[in-house]
Amino acid sequence: MGHNDPSKINLTPSKQKKYSSSSWVTTVGHKRWPRGLSLRGSIYQFRVRVPSDLRVVMGCSHLKRSLCTDSPSVAVRLGWRMTAEIDAMFEEKRREAGLRYEESLLTAKGNTGFVAKAMPSPPAFGGGDLMMSPPREYEEGPATPTLSAVYQRYLDDPTRRRCARTMLAHETTRRVVEDILGASTPITGITREACRDLFDTLRWLPVNFSKIYSDLCARDAAAMGKSDPQIRTINPTNLNAYMARFSSLLNWAVAEEYIGRNPSKGLQLAETVHAQDRRRPLSLQQLQRIFTAPVYTGCKDEQGGYAVPGPAIAAGARYWIALVGLLSGARLNEICQLDVADIRHIEGVACFAITEDSLVGTRDKSLKNKASARIVPIHPILLQLNFLDFVEKKRRMGVLKLFDDLPLGAKGFRSVAYSRWFSRFLISASASAPLTCFHSFRHGFRDAARNARIDRDIVLRLGGWTTGGGQSEAADAYGSGYHPAVLFEAVSKIEFPGLDLSHLKQK
Repeated sequence: MGHNDPSKINLTPSKQKKYSSSSWVTTVGHKRWPRGLSLRGSIYQFRVRVPSDLRVVMGCSHLKRSLCTDSPSVAVRLGWRMTAEIDAMFEEKRREAGLRYEESLLTAKGNTGFVAKAMPSPPAFGGGDLMMSPPREYEEGPATPTLSAVYQRYLDDPTRRRCARTMLAHETTRRVVEDILGASTPITGITREACRDLFDTLRWLPVNFSKIYSDLCARDAAAMGKSDPQIRTINPTNLNAYMARFSSLLNWAVAEEYIGRNPSKGLQLAETVHAQDRRRPLSLQQLQRIFTAPVYTGCKDEQGGYAVPGPAIAAGARYWIALVGLLSGARLNEICQLDVADIRHIEGVACFAITEDSLVGTRDKSLKNKASARIVPIHPILLQLNFLDFVEKKRRMGVLKLFDDLPLGAKGFRSVAYSRWFSRFLISASASAPLTCFHSFRHGFRDAARNARIDRDIVLRLGGWTTGGGQSEAADAYGSGYHPAVLFEAVSKIEFPGLDLSHLKQK
């Protein structure tokens, strides 16, 4: 019992060399590890040298793959199986190449779930050993899931809560990633080089390529974007968002022990634009042009003639949503999805109840994160403009949605139709400017709150912004929040000096 010491055994010189001290193994209670087995992170890997007479045939000097396990005993057994399979494959390659081979080893392949296939030519990396990636060595058996399978498990994970918009973003990222890397690629075959290739392809991906170049795959569309400077490609923020979502998938795969490490870690494009410069608040001149446009002063009709002066004044979403955005700081989707029942009197204060829950039993609302659920008192100017009369009219009509005149988008978001209309509206009102859009109302609300010296914590509550992490977040979990009267006092301080909305009070 113990280790075999060749110095104490009567061996021939050749056998003493074979069983040197580096080869000692325990005879009881332990198994000798197969050649090529190693631990990388928490996952065992298998690597074997290609015999010299086969390197030209196979186009590489080493074969390498993950065994997808962190169990030593399982890795040893898989290693022995891999050794037998690879030895059989070597003999098969020798037979196909007309070289001398051992017939008896060809029967060792068996039915193991791994089928040897022809090896491609290696990339031109110069001298040294070439490490072939797993998907180029074997057709994976059922033990190794594909990228598509792991992606689906990740998105279906019940321990992760995502809003509808976040899920839509993940699905979009998934389509592009699987287009570039291949949906059937084994998850263990996604290497650092593959991730960098994904990153480099995304850098040149045209904006809305799936709609504009629907007949092209992502690689071909990116090649067009790279070769033609007239084609507008995605900006660094969107590129980094794609990579961040893909990286979150790989982090999950590491936690679930599908892979040993995240090969996409750190692949982010340096931002050339400061965060505060990505979006700007609407200027006073823009606000004046918006709220003196025919939609508010009189237009031909509320539909196609909204930009033409006339006797009609808009009465639905096209009239109210911009005003609500200006005076509440709410996100566009939060406003567009409001139920009539979400306009409530809470402790005597008229409020917007921004929530995923519905008093009428529907489940068609979504929020960006848990901090987005909140109440926002209705600004005094909205009250003066008879906003509550508009709400009461909708309630008497028996409709569920406050802005029921907005159509549902293909993904179930009413905000899509309004966002497209508002972009056209800004142009028609001569209020369009770089880095501004509907979300600029939210930036303007934040500036107005700063200028009014409203307590920062109250502003974060009103806007549904996250309050940070650590001990401060733990402290925020105590209590039930601010009273509506306190929030109403804060909202009442929001103002935009120089913006005159008095002409709207005649409505």
